[in-house]
Amino acid sequence: MGITERKKRDKEDLKQRILDAAKLLFTKYGYESTSIRKIAKVIEFSPTTIYLYYRDKNDILYALHREGFKMLGTSFHDLGKIEDPFERLKKMGWTYLQFALDHSDFYELMFIMKEPLQWLDEDECSSDKWQEGINAFEPLHKTIIDCQKKGYFEDQDPKLFSLFVWSTVHGLCSLSLHGHFEQVVKGNKLDIHPDKILEDSFENFLNLIDKLK
Repeated sequence: MGITERKKRDKEDLKQRILDAAKLLFTKYGYESTSIRKIAKVIEFSPTTIYLYYRDKNDILYALHREGFKMLGTSFHDLGKIEDPFERLKKMGWTYLQFALDHSDFYELMFIMKEPLQWLDEDECSSDKWQEGINAFEPLHKTIIDCQKKGYFEDQDPKLFSLFVWSTVHGLCSLSLHGHFEQVVKGNKLDIHPDKILEDSFENFLNLIDKLK
């Protein structure tokens, strides 16, 4: 490996170390309690070094936001091979749920924290910088359209129904990750095993939209 390639690799490694440290601090202590200085302390570099790669901590947070959406989009990639659109829709839902459970730190940054989206409102940030988010939503929208061609949800606007499906599954994920499901089950003494709440709730949702054919 030449000097140029080594320098490039070292630069990318440091950028990833910054992101990993920031993700840990953001999810553990929150956005407001995390500072560039604290991130620098974790990676044992000076705050000045971090500013060589990221403008501010919101820039870092948005970089993590994009990384998470790339991961989610990748997990959806092969689902397009499923010919039956309703089966594909169900698989997408399960994939989304599994992503939330397996990558709860990224999920929190992507869908719970409001700060990453503030980057999108800045003048110098063009809308195409959020292509990852668009790429993650588009497979769902296409699948809903394919379902309509098979007789499902025919009287629904495809984009609005896509938002309905996503927001419902997102609600299940956020309630589960933050422990609200468990509290409702305990408080109401429901005969549901805590480990089955998310799975059973999603199955009920699938049964509901299946009847919209």
